Amino acid sequence: MTIPFNGNAAPLDEDGVGNALDTLGINAPELWAVLAVETRACGYLADGRPAILFERHKFHAETKGKFDASHPDISAPTAGGYGAGGAHQYDRLAEAAALDETAALRSASWGLGQVMGFNFSTAGYSSVQDMVSAMTRSESDQLQATARLMVGNGWQKPLRQHDWATFARNYNGPDFRANNYDVRLSGAFSKFVSGGTPDLTLRAAQVYLTYLGLEPGAIDGVMGRFTRSALNAFETQKQLPLTDGVDVNLLGVLRQAAQDKRARL
Repeated sequence: MTIPFNGNAAPLDEDGVGNALDTLGINAPELWAVLAVETRACGYLADGRPAILFERHKFHAETKGKFDASHPDISAPTAGGYGAGGAHQYDRLAEAAALDETAALRSASWGLGQVMGFNFSTAGYSSVQDMVSAMTRSESDQLQATARLMVGNGWQKPLRQHDWATFARNYNGPDFRANNYDVRLSGAFSKFVSGGTPDLTLRAAQVYLTYLGLEPGAIDGVMGRFTRSALNAFETQKQLPLTDGVDVNLLGVLRQAAQDKRARL
């Protein structure tokens, strides 16, 4: 594989959210409803590589089925056969890339919004390799790719109008009601309108705690018991005062610790 998948892996920040809102022409509660219902909680694995899902039926289509007989686990006319998530998907990607790297990259979904590689142009990139490189840099890059894809397909229009059924149909296909995507989107929107949107500083801390193997629970920008326990464990390790929140100074210490750990891998 010629592309290194370990970039900066920076968590989502205010600029990233602001750029996505400008691209989509929506307000924060609409965006966070989509993030809560339609995207991954975090755009990266614990090792800092972008979250992916390799689609064998897409690789079959990209390569016209010529590897179906020899490599049925990663090339087949039907979806499925995913196996475990996380790092295992990179094993599948590597197997496909050894046969045709560009087709393999085009056949995986990438990052926070799980943008398919073959959608690189709509997402604003000149090649799938350029898109994947951006996906390694930050969740903000991942979110911007998702926003551009939505605009390229016209999906921002029903989102602006709070037409959740149309948006869910566009995003998930005609069977969206099987998983109540429209109802879940409406509920998430109402929650973010009334309760406010996630604390991005705390969310970034949760991402760094994940990189450090301290298991903060959901990456949601909310101080729950798992996040507090993980944060206090880190503070104890570093001989810092125990706190109930994260300020910019503590976030900087977390960032540096996560970067140091990843540099040793």
